[in-house]
Amino acid sequence: MNSAQHPSAKSLLNASRRDLAAVIVPLFLLAGCAPHKSSINGAASKGTPVAPMTATATPAGQKNKPAGKPFPDTFDWVPLFDGKTLTGWAISDFSGRGEVRVADGKLILGSGVMTGVTWTNDIPRMNFEVELEAMRVDGSDFFCGLTFPVGKDPCSLIVGGWGGGVVGISSLDGEDAANNETTKYLSFENGRWYKIRLRVMPAAIQAWIDNEKIVDVVTTDRKISIRIEVEPSVPFGIATWSTTGAMRNLRLRRI
Repeated sequence: MNSAQHPSAKSLLNASRRDLAAVIVPLFLLAGCAPHKSSINGAASKGTPVAPMTATATPAGQKNKPAGKPFPDTFDWVPLFDGKTLTGWAISDFSGRGEVRVADGKLILGSGVMTGVTWTNDIPRMNFEVELEAMRVDGSDFFCGLTFPVGKDPCSLIVGGWGGGVVGISSLDGEDAANNETTKYLSFENGRWYKIRLRVMPAAIQAWIDNEKIVDVVTTDRKISIRIEVEPSVPFGIATWSTTGAMRNLRLRRI
């Protein structure tokens, strides 16, 4: 046969391309019309319930705490504990915390690594006084770690810390209750009630135990903060460390 009777290599290649296109194009069209199978985190949508994607969760410590009920517009004493329930309080999110309960008119914070309650309603941030009675029921460390606001900054009054006897403010210029000018060493008896009073003013923090002034510090131009362990107590809360503590007659007033 002569060359005219035999297709050239180029014509065969072009024919093959046309045939291949005739097969592939319909396949693409069919694929585009078929139901789409999507997946989230590797799970197919068909027959497998999948939760919708959400934004990255905010760490608990960074969430805005609820304002709750406004603090009464009065200069009278306002009770913060009714002696019967935890109304107005939430159990603080401490790791290794002990049991929290109310019994016989007392708020009892059971021994754990750290145990406490945090106030869930509005609270004055300046020019106020707090009073309560506190008891170390069992243990040998602080039975009243009272965290409170000083304007926009949190602060703590520690009663009976660092092995049982340290009292002071945590923290001033980065130094905690065991290492600043408010540090005092007192003896506390288990099973005895102590009356604690705290006053917060624009230029000073003062505190008394059984009517004896134990803190009187000028806070002007001072850096006020807390130890990171008590962050769950912010803005206002009470905690114990490896100790069972009891509280009663907790109240607050504007001054």
